[in-house]
Amino acid sequence: MRASLFFRWLTWRRFFVMVILGAWGAAAGVWASNLWVEGASSRFCHSRLEAVPELPVALVLGCSPKIAGRPNLFYVYRMDAAVRLYQAGRVRALIVSGDNGTKNYDEPTAMKEDLVRRGVPAEAVYCDHAGFRTLDSVVRAERIFGQKRFVVVSQRFHNERAVFLARRHGLKAEAFDARDVTGNPGLMTHLREYLARVQAVLDVTLLRTKPRFEGPPVRVTQA
Repeated sequence: MRASLFFRWLTWRRFFVMVILGAWGAAAGVWASNLWVEGASSRFCHSRLEAVPELPVALVLGCSPKIAGRPNLFYVYRMDAAVRLYQAGRVRALIVSGDNGTKNYDEPTAMKEDLVRRGVPAEAVYCDHAGFRTLDSVVRAERIFGQKRFVVVSQRFHNERAVFLARRHGLKAEAFDARDVTGNPGLMTHLREYLARVQAVLDVTLLRTKPRFEGPPVRVTQA
């Protein structure tokens, strides 16, 4: 009986040790991934408009225009940044890339309509309807739209990951940081970003992930 209890205790002890070691390993992986992404990309991300180099095209990363029927500030601030970048003459064209996974959900078209309403010429805005993930957006900027050098537009945390992915694919990406969002929505998004960076590292190292969709080339004439 005592022997049975001892072996049962030993089994549980090993289990808890494995759980603790696994948790430490996962935490170390998250920490290392975030350190790598930030270290490889932060110097290419610019919060001041004057610091952004003049390049032919900006890649504007999409998100939902509204959340629970209210304007999504992440989206609003990205549109603000894209308009500023274009009007300052830092870029000559905008690629708006996002999710168009269903008939009634179309991020790129919403972005283009909003940018045109704010004075950007329609012919200067190109829609990428297959930007389902950040990796898809940055890789398709080159494979579909022929751009090897571009300015990414999103919030700083997102820009760092996008630039990391782009440069790991041999693209000369810079970034212009849109205003960040504070409060609970911003906090939850930043927490998810830690895991997204782990996925980004896996995508460019072990998994060698490719965009979900290819497609015919699109010529960006303004570039």
